[in-house]
Amino acid sequence: MKELILILDFGGQYTHLIARRMRELKVYSEIEDPAISTERLKEYGQKYNLRGLILSGGPSSVYSGNAVEYNKEVFNLTIPILGICYGHQLIAYVFGGKVSHAGKEEYGIGRLKVRRPVGIFQDVEPEETIWISHADIVEELPKDFEVLGETRNCPIAAFRHTAMPIYGVQFHPEVEHTRPGMKILGNFAYLICGCSPSLETGDFVEQAVREIREQARGSKAIVALSGGIDSSTAAVLASRALGKSLTAVFVDHGFMREGEGVTVKRTFEGLGLNVIAVNAEKVFLEKLKGVRDPEQKRKVVGEGFIRVLEDAAKSVGAEYLIQGTIYPDRIESGETKHSSVIKTHHNVGGIPSAVAFKGIIEPLKDLYKDEVRYVARELGLPESIVKRHVFPGPGAVVRIMGEITPEKQAIWRRVDRIVQEELEKEIFYYDLWMAFPVLLETRSTGVRGDARAFGYTVAIRAVESKDTMTANFSQLPYHFLERLSTRITNEVPEVTRVVYDITNKPPATMEWE
Repeated sequence: MKELILILDFGGQYTHLIARRMRELKVYSEIEDPAISTERLKEYGQKYNLRGLILSGGPSSVYSGNAVEYNKEVFNLTIPILGICYGHQLIAYVFGGKVSHAGKEEYGIGRLKVRRPVGIFQDVEPEETIWISHADIVEELPKDFEVLGETRNCPIAAFRHTAMPIYGVQFHPEVEHTRPGMKILGNFAYLICGCSPSLETGDFVEQAVREIREQARGSKAIVALSGGIDSSTAAVLASRALGKSLTAVFVDHGFMREGEGVTVKRTFEGLGLNVIAVNAEKVFLEKLKGVRDPEQKRKVVGEGFIRVLEDAAKSVGAEYLIQGTIYPDRIESGETKHSSVIKTHHNVGGIPSAVAFKGIIEPLKDLYKDEVRYVARELGLPESIVKRHVFPGPGAVVRIMGEITPEKQAIWRRVDRIVQEELEKEIFYYDLWMAFPVLLETRSTGVRGDARAFGYTVAIRAVESKDTMTANFSQLPYHFLERLSTRITNEVPEVTRVVYDITNKPPATMEWE
C-alpha cells in the first residue's frame, strides 16, 4: 500500500511547496481542506498507508473570528504531526498553550538557534539560516511540550511533545531560503513517520499528452501562445497530443517587447505548429483607458484575452482552450479555499465566469517554473526559450504604473529594449529569473545640458529564484547599472531618473503590480 503524508492547507502561500518538497524526498503527499470529513479521513486510511500529517501556514490567527475551520479528529489519528507557522500555533492552541501577537513581526531571513538536536532537528547545525513570515507567536507551551529552537524575537520557534510524535516550527522549512529545510522535512518523513523514499514520478510528458487527448475528446482546440516558457511548453505538449487539430494563437495586446510577435510566429512554425497572430492593440488600449487599479488591470486583460481567443477559436472551429497556467499563478490568485489573493493572474482570476469554450485545459497547472523548464527540455524546445526570462501574461500593463497611455506604452518599450540589449551581453543573464524596467508615475527634476528637465522615473528590478514563490533581488554590478542608467536617460529623453529595486519576495512580489 502506498505511503502517504497528508497536508492540510490553512491558506499559506507556501502550502504547495510542502507537497513539492515531499515529492523531492520521493514521498507521496496530497493536499486537503482542514475541515476534511471524518469519512474522507477513513477513505485515506483505507486507500493509503497514512504515515503522517502536516499542518500548513496561513494568514489567519488562531483567535480570530475568521480562523480556518478544521476537523478536530485529525489530532486523534495517532500518527506523527508537523505544524508549520500557523500549524505550529494551532497545535499549541489545541493542546492548551498560549498564542499571542508578536511584539515584533518577522518576515524574511532569520537565524534559528537549535536548543536540542533531536527528532526533526537530528544532524541540524546549532545555528541555522531560516525563512520566517509571521505576526503571531507561541507565548506559552502546553503541558508535556518542550522547546527545540528559538530566534531572536521568538523564544519558542520550534517544539515537540515529549511523549507523542508531534512537532511544530514557527519558520518555513519548505522554503528554499531555510538552509536545513530539506533535512528537517526529511527527518520528519523518514525518521518520525517511517516513510521510505519510494515515490516514482513517471513520465510527465506521456501522461500530460494522454490527459490532453482525453479532455479534448476528439475536438479541435486552440492554445494561447505568448512565447514564454509556460505557454510554449503547453503548446508543444498540446501539439503532440492533438496534431493538426490544434491552432496556436498569439494575441498581440500591444504590451509585448519589440518584435515579439514576429519572433514567436517564426519560432513555433519552425517547430511544426500552426500559428495565427491576432493584433488586438487598439482593443486593449480602449479597454484599459482610465483604469488605474492593478487588480482591475489584470482582470481587464484576462477578460480581453478570453474574448479575443473566443473569436479566434470560432474562426477555426475549436471548442477547447489550452493555456500554460502553472501552480504559482493559481496560488497567488487565491485559488485554494483559504488562501489570500496576492495578485490576480490574468489566466486564472482574470478569466470571466462565462466563456464560450467547452472547457479550459491546463496541463501544467500543478508544476513550478523549474519543473516546466525540465519538461520543456524533454520536449526538445530550444534553450533560447527554456532559459528565457519570465515575462508576465499582461506584459507591460503591470510594468507601467497607473493609467496606461500610448505615450507611456511607447516609453516603456524603448526602455525595455535597452535593458534587454544590455542584459543579453552579460554572462549573468542566465543567473537571473527575470529583469525588467518599471515605468513609475513619479516624475522628478533633472538637468539636460544647462536646462531643467522634468521626466519619468524608471525602476529596474532583477531577481533570482528557483520556484517563483520566493526570490532575492540580484546584486547586479554597479558598472552595469550605471551603463543602463546612462543609456536610458540619454536615449529616452522623457526619463530623468533610474533607480534600482533591492526588495526580496516576500515582502515584495516579483512584479510591481
